[in-house]
Amino acid sequence: MPAPMNPFKSAIAKGELQLGCWLGLADPYIAEISAGAGFDWLLIDAEHAPNDLRSITAQLQVIAGRDSHAVVRPPIGETWIIKQLLDAGSQTLLIPMVETGAQAQELVDAVTYPPHGVRGVGSALARASDFAAIGDYLTTARDEICLLAQVENRKGLAALDEILAVEGLDGVFIGPSDLAADMGFIGRPGEADVKAAVLDATKRIVAAGKAAGILTLDPALQLECRKLGATFIATEIDVTLFARHMRAASKSSRMMLADG
Repeated sequence: MPAPMNPFKSAIAKGELQLGCWLGLADPYIAEISAGAGFDWLLIDAEHAPNDLRSITAQLQVIAGRDSHAVVRPPIGETWIIKQLLDAGSQTLLIPMVETGAQAQELVDAVTYPPHGVRGVGSALARASDFAAIGDYLTTARDEICLLAQVENRKGLAALDEILAVEGLDGVFIGPSDLAADMGFIGRPGEADVKAAVLDATKRIVAAGKAAGILTLDPALQLECRKLGATFIATEIDVTLFARHMRAASKSSRMMLADG
């Protein structure tokens, strides 16, 4: 029996739009609700959210029962944590702060078993192999692992062509917020220069035959990236979605009842 098919990897390889939502509330209940909301993919964030291996695994388990695909972002692209996340059952990883082609190649090696890579062999202990019930996991797992590099500063953009040339990398995601900060516009990802850099990078990613992705709450930028061929686009964040609706609910109730 081979490793389970990765529908997200298949879809972005064919240029099919995959709509996503960021999960930063670090809770399986929220993940389960989100997985039933109709998004194609959900990003479990461990870079800027209070997630650890156990909370990530719990969210992977509940998302697996729905139609959404789980993507995991570790806090850093180190081999040891990539190994743990893969064994926990993540088939798609988004690695932050990729700045060179050599770094991208190290990431490819980290998701690949020897003799072609350095991923540790411990699948008998792993949820990924259904605890050794998937007999051909070791020989088929790599085909279904989707590796995405996040380029989010000027150094990464300068090295974008060499990053795109790395075989085994499925896509490149542009991070507007960190890029804006690095360009001198911290907290202002909507600046014209930042948008121009994002759109130029998106064109280059698509032209290189890789999948292009982005997280932005700006509908205009979402549309522009899609028109350029971006395939995985995150349009919401659970934290900000919850916060703004909670604030709006409190405000509207207070306004209505203040004179009661």
